[in-house]
Amino acid sequence: MLPGQHRGLLRKFAAPKRCFMPTTPPALRPHDRVAIVSTARRVSGADVAAAIEILVGWGLEVVLGESITAAHHQFAGSDEVRARDFQRQLDDPGIRAILCARGGYGTTRIIDQLDFAGFARQPKWIAGFSDITTLNCHLLRRGHESIHGVMPLLFDQAGGEEALESLRRALFGEPVTYQAPAHPLNRSGTATGELIGGNLSLLQNLTGTASDCPAAGRILFLEDIDEYLYNIDRMLVHLDRTGKLRDLAGLLVGHFTDPHDNAVPFGQTAYEIIDTYARRYDFPVAYNFPVGHEPRNMALICGRSARMVVTADGTRLDYV
Repeated sequence: MLPGQHRGLLRKFAAPKRCFMPTTPPALRPHDRVAIVSTARRVSGADVAAAIEILVGWGLEVVLGESITAAHHQFAGSDEVRARDFQRQLDDPGIRAILCARGGYGTTRIIDQLDFAGFARQPKWIAGFSDITTLNCHLLRRGHESIHGVMPLLFDQAGGEEALESLRRALFGEPVTYQAPAHPLNRSGTATGELIGGNLSLLQNLTGTASDCPAAGRILFLEDIDEYLYNIDRMLVHLDRTGKLRDLAGLLVGHFTDPHDNAVPFGQTAYEIIDTYARRYDFPVAYNFPVGHEPRNMALICGRSARMVVTADGTRLDYV
């Protein structure tokens, strides 16, 4: 039977048994200290002023790393400065969470300089998205949960209140459920597996590196911004050829913001491109999921076991 003939049927997929479950850092409590750093593009103190006020309102104490206000061309300081700053926050037992101030580009330049041995003995939450997909994957590869969620630069963006609240709930260990409306390309079914994913460009870039994560039996989520449609197709071709899509438990497709096209159109939207490859397999798929470079960027815990249910009425995601 062809994959398209399964559409609309309810299917169930479960992750294969693993020898370990990713470790969960302790939930934050009032008066905990959290650090804001930048592993990628430069940022100023003024850029994170609103975030500091919000975090203090959550009852937290905020520490700014040296990479905040540091500058080296477009980066938040040299590779050495950014790596040293992040390492300091990793190793400081008094810092209970590290929030990456913004994305851009630069995290892959320093990831192999970082030592996570101390972190492994005393895990803490690390949160961010976009370029921070590097850290999310690097940590999961080593058996640790982290948060794919809104970053301090965007804490006060208009329309982002729900995303910010989801980050707070994730950091403080409070339950959350996510829902998304039905989409014509959705494929119904129920899937259970650990969440993995993030920015498509970074996931493709990390393939074959020490930060690459197995996707088999897991629920993959994807998002991206400012990419040409042909390049989205090229990245999907690459992921498919490496086998990343073949044994997924499920696929959540988030925002693909501000895509570009050539003078001669590619002929498909970003979602239609993804559907071209997803339809080759028989796992549930949900489009228009609220994750990515738009205000409704809900916090997802990478490595956390979740259940996605896709029906004709829409999509629901719960942690299990």
